[in-house]
Amino acid sequence: MKKKLIVQKFGGTSLSNIQKIQSAANRIKKKIKSGCNVVVIVSALGKTTDYLQSLINKIDINGDAREIDTILSSGEQASSGLMALFLNKIGINARSFLGWQIPILTNKSYGKAKILDINVNFLKQIIKNGVTPIIAGFQGISEELRITTIGRGGSDTTAVAIASKLHADRCEIFTDVDGVFTTDPRYVKKAKKINNLTYDEILEMASVGAQVLEPRSVSLAKKNNVPLIVKSSFRNIEGTNISKARKIIEKRNVSGIVFSKNDSKITLLGVPDKPGVAAKIFGSLARKDINVDMIVQNISVDGKFSDLTFTVSENDLFRAKKSINKIKKEVGIKNILPDSKVAKLSIVGIGMRTNAGIAEEMFKALAKEKINIDLISTSEIKISVLISRKHILKAVNVLHKVFKLSDKIKK
Repeated sequence: MKKKLIVQKFGGTSLSNIQKIQSAANRIKKKIKSGCNVVVIVSALGKTTDYLQSLINKIDINGDAREIDTILSSGEQASSGLMALFLNKIGINARSFLGWQIPILTNKSYGKAKILDINVNFLKQIIKNGVTPIIAGFQGISEELRITTIGRGGSDTTAVAIASKLHADRCEIFTDVDGVFTTDPRYVKKAKKINNLTYDEILEMASVGAQVLEPRSVSLAKKNNVPLIVKSSFRNIEGTNISKARKIIEKRNVSGIVFSKNDSKITLLGVPDKPGVAAKIFGSLARKDINVDMIVQNISVDGKFSDLTFTVSENDLFRAKKSINKIKKEVGIKNILPDSKVAKLSIVGIGMRTNAGIAEEMFKALAKEKINIDLISTSEIKISVLISRKHILKAVNVLHKVFKLSDKIKK
């Protein structure tokens, strides 16, 4: 019988000290002894990447991106070596590999490189020879033969990409939480673990602020139909299964509530209402790799001007304002009003596709608590609103109660 092939990814919180590395190594050994082939992807230990970034910031935050990638990728190199060392100590034939050794080929977008291809023939031979590969996540190699990194949370993307190319039976993402919850349990005591989610649901959750999985990894898993499981590194309990369709039919319209306090709002007053203006504004932001999320435009009564409001990451607020200032006179913008005291709140659920009245229920609940809504955006299975940051805790708890997310799921 052909052995199952499992890809296991361990995040930084799962490897923050020797005891946790030992615990992860024992999990890997248990899976191998159960008769599976295992490929392991590791992140940097604990807060290593943050520490390395702080050193970079002290020298030159805007330095050569290629050198910055070389520095940031070193954390995963240490993790892969330590894990291989520990596995060999407990009787598992393991070997560490860096992205360039596989190789994991990427483009030249240093800092957020895109994976172009992975040489799985090499990995298949390693596995055939009875070796368990321990692969440094988050990194690859460009056509310039330079080390690249694929963005924060990139180890998730590495794991899913390798699982896809190897046609693995599943990809297990180990983290410091028990799975995906109805909302952040640090803010809502009655938050519950969700047993099953679709790719679409977790993709929407990840895209609006849920930090359990990196959005690109979910998109890749959906595209290649890679079964995902998010589970705890520290407790032997069932995690959250993520697949194309629900394993059970749940009578729940909203699956979870996600919020982000890392958003900022920019309002442009007196923007000439004529063709090409919006393209110039958002084009200037795109050229600086600044992502824009929610957008609302209000046209004046005479139809000559509009007020344009949109959101960007709080980290991009200064750069976004600077970019727009450069084209302010050219475009004819009268004023720029930045606001960093906002938060984005989203409800997500596959049941929203076929059930009306969810938005009304959400808006009524917020209105009852006198929480004003600045912006609204929707998709088939998501409603996002922008509110004052000071109201976010109250809003999350209210909506969690309104949509009965603490209740037992009816089948």
